Amino acid sequence: MKKFLLVCCLALPLGAIASDEAAPKGFNLWTKASLAEMGRALVQKAAADPHHLGLQQLADYPNDQALLVHREADGSPEVHETQVDMTFFLSGEATLVVGGTLVGGDAVSPHEIRNGTIQGALHQKVGAGDVVRIPAGTQHQVLVEASKEITYIVVKVKGY
Repeated sequence: MKKFLLVCCLALPLGAIASDEAAPKGFNLWTKASLAEMGRALVQKAAADPHHLGLQQLADYPNDQALLVHREADGSPEVHETQVDMTFFLSGEATLVVGGTLVGGDAVSPHEIRNGTIQGALHQKVGAGDVVRIPAGTQHQVLVEASKEITYIVVKVKGY
């Protein structure tokens, strides 16, 4: 009986560690395994896409949005007038074109300009493990060399 009580007393703190509480509203966890699985699906999407792009929205909230992106070709130039992009590169490599002047862009939605060309910009090599912050109103483009690819998470911080 003493052994039973001792085991119960020792197990009690372990029960306190595990929680049946629900996660707070807006909490998300994307595990390495779940991101890898989604990434494999994006490779298939990119193979079927004329722009060689696979995109998966992870979350969309009033102040931020998260996307998983796989590219096997260049992205178009873009400017988000009211959003900051925080980009976390997971695999592959590319060249990030950032800054300069966007020439010939098209307004595709409010505060969103795409296409055209970027002139006078910084060209920065990026790859797995790199993190980049692109301020609102800054021209940028991802360039992917032939036979290369890149996968990344972009968190768009809204409302500037």
